[in-house]
Amino acid sequence: MPQKPGSMYREVKGQPYTRKEYIGGVPHVRVGQFTMGNRTRDFDNEVTLIAEEKCQIKDAALEAARVTLTRVLTKGLGEDNFKAKILIYPHHVLRENKQATGAGADRLSEGMRRSFGKKVGNAARVNQDQEIVKIWVDDGVEVAKEALRKASMKLPTPCRKKTEKVE
Repeated sequence: MPQKPGSMYREVKGQPYTRKEYIGGVPHVRVGQFTMGNRTRDFDNEVTLIAEEKCQIKDAALEAARVTLTRVLTKGLGEDNFKAKILIYPHHVLRENKQATGAGADRLSEGMRRSFGKKVGNAARVNQDQEIVKIWVDDGVEVAKEALRKASMKLPTPCRKKTEKVE
């Protein structure tokens, strides 16, 4: 069965469903790594991506943003001239009330009766003005801003960028 669009899970509704010790068969988090680039060096500038609205970001969208971000930074600056970190983690387990379709589906489906839903994915709940991604660079501030702009296209919320000097 194909994945549902992320717009179905964008809104924050109800309590977070996060207690994985009580949930059996939780899907794995799709984000490959949360820290990229040179982890040991200290950099001069810090560029941050900030969410402007409260929303849920699926782990697949986070992974797409991470891949785009890493590709732009690696091409523009090289592998050792930046450090990038995803600051949010997809704790919330998404559920979906799957409906049977096709011939004979009326005998199989329960409709909305007992519609708690099955686990279909993970999402990070993000508040307004919460930091999503940070990039540390020396000279490539414009490359970092462009990387964050392209990465923000993959996320379901409007974002802004903030640049500051690291002391």
